[in-house]
Amino acid sequence: MTIASGLLQELEQEAQTTRRLLERVPDNRLSWRPHEKGRTLGELAMHVAMVPGSVAALASLPSPVQAPDFTDPPAPPTTPALVKAFDESLAKAKGILAGMNDAAAAETWRLMAGPRELVAMPRAAFMRAIMLNHWYHHRGQLSVYLRFLGVPLPSIYGPSADENPFA
Repeated sequence: MTIASGLLQELEQEAQTTRRLLERVPDNRLSWRPHEKGRTLGELAMHVAMVPGSVAALASLPSPVQAPDFTDPPAPPTTPALVKAFDESLAKAKGILAGMNDAAAAETWRLMAGPRELVAMPRAAFMRAIMLNHWYHHRGQLSVYLRFLGVPLPSIYGPSADENPFA
């Protein structure tokens, strides 16, 4: 098993859970936000949808890489548009990982802000930390947003209060 194939396997498994959550985002609540400093539901959901492809694309660039503008994409107009954006992001990430060899995955990858180094770590470690762990963090936030709105939550890593895959 290559380094990238291990990341790809986890990405594919977690994508199923993420899709179930994104499919439950209500169209009529995309502009809702729990606090003035927080993202809207639509902004957060779109961020969750876009993380895999965006991070994989960034990590696939030759090092060193200048940090991009990390502004969020606009909120989707509808839940089907959100799920479509997720499908495209996931396909992009899978394609990048499928083409990555162990040498590229293990290479020290650097993210710069002008002359200042922000990150220096193996490319695979960056992808694990941001493409996966960061993604899970925001998926958890999205589940809280949905709970606040009374949306039944899918099972994520076991039963939720609304769904028990073991029953």
